[in-house]
Amino acid sequence: MDLSSRLLEQFLVVAEERHFGRAAERLSMRQPPLSQAIQRLERRVGVRLFDRGPGGVVLTPAGEAFAADTARLLAAESAALDRARRVGSGLEGDLRLGYVSLLSLRYLPRLLGAAAQELPGLRIRLHQDSSTVVAEMVRAGSLDLGFVRDPSAVPAELVADVFARERVMAALPTGHRLAHAEALDLAELRGEPFVLPTGSALPTLRDQIHRACEAAGFTPAVRASADDLTGLLSYVASGLCVSLLTEALLDLPVPGITYVPLRGAPEHLESTVLAVHHPDPDPAVRRVLDLAIGLYGSG
Repeated sequence: MDLSSRLLEQFLVVAEERHFGRAAERLSMRQPPLSQAIQRLERRVGVRLFDRGPGGVVLTPAGEAFAADTARLLAAESAALDRARRVGSGLEGDLRLGYVSLLSLRYLPRLLGAAAQELPGLRIRLHQDSSTVVAEMVRAGSLDLGFVRDPSAVPAELVADVFARERVMAALPTGHRLAHAEALDLAELRGEPFVLPTGSALPTLRDQIHRACEAAGFTPAVRASADDLTGLLSYVASGLCVSLLTEALLDLPVPGITYVPLRGAPEHLESTVLAVHHPDPDPAVRRVLDLAIGLYGSG
């Protein structure tokens, strides 16, 4: 005979009530079947668990030990079932989140704080890399969710949800003639020396700068290029170049650089942040994604 949870629960109720009649009433059953169940349990265990008397029952020493172990066993079983349900619903477990470096300033702090409050049993493990690497790690399964900026880096088999949009601003040397303007038309930067990202490093940003400038009626005069964001910032801060960069950099002030809003069509002067994941994501990914969209919107 297997020691079912129901049988062990019946034993514990009898041990607590010390009376078969009261225990049966509490268990919503008749007394004879309960007495028979306890007798079967004693035969299975091989020792008497109760001493019976006219006024009720008392636990034997073996029964006392068995009751303590049974209570722990049932508590562990309940905890295991609850944990499995919580993991299955995305409320507990581990989630591996990849992101590109700049997103750690504007989005991750609030998201991690909200997740700690709303999903306290979920552990989020972070990995920083380029958009291409983050997207590939999600595709390969070594990351569960990725936050990237470059849609061209996302493999076709993944889903890319837009969860935030940012303005693109003019990044000017602080001493530039337009640095103190409240806003400017992009055409005012015609003839200015630009620093652009290389096509291999940040192709989406490079293409966006070219498209925005062409929409404003000119081709950017490229003086320098850089393989990463720090290189772009260095050229602007040196006073040698101007560039177009996302407003998220307002969270990373760099001496020597002033950001000025641009007037113009949003489709040319807007940057998107993408959440990349497999179709039909597991519950933990869905919950964190819903948190991000709730915090930052998508429009």
